[in-house]
Amino acid sequence: MNYLAHLYFAQPNADSHFGNLLGDFGGKVHAQQLSTGVQLGLENHYLVDRFTDSHSAVKQAKNLFSTERRRFAGIALDVLFDHFLIRHWSRFHQTPLRQFKQSSYALLNENLSYMPSKMQQVVTPMTQNDWFKEYETVAGIGFALDNIAKRIRFANQFSGCIADINRHYGELEAVFLAFFPELITHVNKHGLETKPVGVIQP
Repeated sequence: MNYLAHLYFAQPNADSHFGNLLGDFGGKVHAQQLSTGVQLGLENHYLVDRFTDSHSAVKQAKNLFSTERRRFAGIALDVLFDHFLIRHWSRFHQTPLRQFKQSSYALLNENLSYMPSKMQQVVTPMTQNDWFKEYETVAGIGFALDNIAKRIRFANQFSGCIADINRHYGELEAVFLAFFPELITHVNKHGLETKPVGVIQP
């Protein structure tokens, strides 16, 4: 899952927000000297990723991408699932998205000075420029994925991945809508942090 989804599963406090994103920036290498709240958030991050990566529907969704891009399908799905989460936000969270983002950005900034430098380099522009606004549209998702392709350190054909997404948009959206409620249930069942997260509405 990508950044917004991990923040969705965080508790409404600064340490949990820090921990739930830290897994994408070195994780346990940095968490040992941090608070219990950060470490629990990090474990929650890994719980979400393990369930996502092993889910049969997610594995099948990767086959909807062309053979030359399938190697990077997991990255594409991570970002795309943030788009679908935004699109269906009111189904899964009682707080309006704009309010949620403002709160999350403020909570992340509380721990900015304790974050690894690579995490700071992402969180600072994310919170200042509202990256998730870009994820609202398919065009924005395509732009974000092409930027990721440029940062890959070897020659690749990941750029233009939005063509695969457009071709199978409905199928991919259906995968998300079936999978995400199961992920919410899984996270709440394990209860690594304090309170249950999310709502599931028909």
